[in-house]
Amino acid sequence: MPSEPRPTSPFATKLDLPPAFRLVTLREVGDAFAHAKANASELGAGTLVYVGRFDLAEFAVVLEPDEPLRTARRAFYAGMAALADALAAHAPPEKPIACVWPDAIYVDYGLIGGAQFAWSDGPEDQPPDWLVFGGMIRTVSMAEGDPGLRPLSSALEDEGFDDLGSNGLVGSFARHLMVQIDAWQEYGFSAVAKNYLARLEPEKGVRRDIDDNGDLLVRRMGKAEAERRPLIAALAAPTWLDPATRGPR
Repeated sequence: MPSEPRPTSPFATKLDLPPAFRLVTLREVGDAFAHAKANASELGAGTLVYVGRFDLAEFAVVLEPDEPLRTARRAFYAGMAALADALAAHAPPEKPIACVWPDAIYVDYGLIGGAQFAWSDGPEDQPPDWLVFGGMIRTVSMAEGDPGLRPLSSALEDEGFDDLGSNGLVGSFARHLMVQIDAWQEYGFSAVAKNYLARLEPEKGVRRDIDDNGDLLVRRMGKAEAERRPLIAALAAPTWLDPATRGPR
């Protein structure tokens, strides 16, 4: 059964989005990423699909780039950088926030969620009809037992984000995404790449870059050739997503 949208009235949500966005909300059983993908052509650029859940901040945004698909996929990094920046803006002082390439986000070494990405079918040298960036962040842990027994996973509540609910996080993400897109347009993709790469855990003797097609290039000291990590293959199966629970692992 397809997800059922709800009207975007002031009573449906308290989400505060920039004017460039149009909000579509789904019921708690909805799937924001799946809904955005299935309806991207009709929804149009700037549509943000949001699922109002207590334990998760779940959303997806539709983009319509004007550059070829081969390079447009780098918009994934703009979304990741925006999501990490939104978390950092509301984090307790000195709380470390890191990305694990390409799609997972950790707070103080605990997995809290990540992102998914999809694009319309078409030739690599032509602009795609649409891209969809989907994000999911665990706000409250619903697992039973002591959080110390789950050291590899966490939730915003456990990490001291006391005043940041899913509405606040998604609204902040939307504003930071606009910042990333503006930086891309004004300074080139290198501005986005710099922001994202700075979130990766540092590794001694290693320099990382993002190729024109979105692949990660890893250059190790003393080696002439860079190791290439293909983005398309990495996005095929989200590393952070538990298919059974449809939430972060």
